[in-house]
Amino acid sequence: MAGNTMRAVQYKRYGRGSASLEHVEIPIPKPKKDEMLIKIEACSMNPADWRIQNGLLRPFVPFKFPFIPVTDISGEVTKTGSEVSEFKEGDKVVCKLHFLKGGGFAEFAVASEKVTVLRPDGISPAEASGLPLAGLTALQSLKDIGTKFDGTGKGANILITGASGGIGSYAVQLAKLGNHHVTATCGARNIDLVKALGADEVLDYKTPEGQSLKNSTGKKYDFIINCAYGVSWSAFKPNLNDAGLVIDISPNFTNMLAFIWGTLTFSKKKLKMLSLSLGKDDLRFLVELMREGKIKTVVDSKHPFENVNDAWTKSMDGHATGKVIVEM
Repeated sequence: MAGNTMRAVQYKRYGRGSASLEHVEIPIPKPKKDEMLIKIEACSMNPADWRIQNGLLRPFVPFKFPFIPVTDISGEVTKTGSEVSEFKEGDKVVCKLHFLKGGGFAEFAVASEKVTVLRPDGISPAEASGLPLAGLTALQSLKDIGTKFDGTGKGANILITGASGGIGSYAVQLAKLGNHHVTATCGARNIDLVKALGADEVLDYKTPEGQSLKNSTGKKYDFIINCAYGVSWSAFKPNLNDAGLVIDISPNFTNMLAFIWGTLTFSKKKLKMLSLSLGKDDLRFLVELMREGKIKTVVDSKHPFENVNDAWTKSMDGHATGKVIVEM
């Protein structure tokens, strides 16, 4: 950074992966009266970042080019607007930037108070930056099946697919806080990790058992949280109990049709596509759980800002174990 400018990474068109990322120097954004300027210390990538680049929400997002991607950041408040009341200069925070605006791949970003919370001492910027989208998505999926996180819940028999990814790794930890019996799927190299996160049984998704999603007891699931891409309703349905529910975080076309058909036919076995609606209080709840040592961010890799392209490629590869982090 020099004077009133900052380093940033942006792209000007859809597609082309990391090859389209441009390292630029641009003016530092100015916060509005209800915003804060945050000096970013770390940000984390989500698959949504590169899927948007590939045209997932075209032509609505990005709203305009050039676009600075990434929404999940942690850093220090350096300036506040006149209407900001909860935060002051010097506060360490974690926040989720608006997905329409992005801005995380930069030295500074402006953020609203609405989804910004304090980062306690003892939590690193890298750990905190993993929480917003992945952590909130995992929390939403567990709340949607009635999970209680205070130890009073009865618990259910659940399956979590893609359990070694960013969302899945949080979901396993949160599910165990809710007294659920957790069967999980992941690749062979991550079985020990997912067991260490608390899963009661872990299936290698490439084995016949993993592909069929059947646990060793043969007991059917009350709920399935699907964090894996490409798993269809036809694989879920025979493994659900009579009134079982699938929370689909990674829907495909086949599962969208299953959702519509189940709604129209009033099927007892249901598939629900998750719609993220959690906010500031929920993010604060996750940060508090992390402060207490009850959950952690599984970090696949950390990349210096100069190597953002490597982080982008790593995330696009689709086999990251936990979160891909960029540090400033």
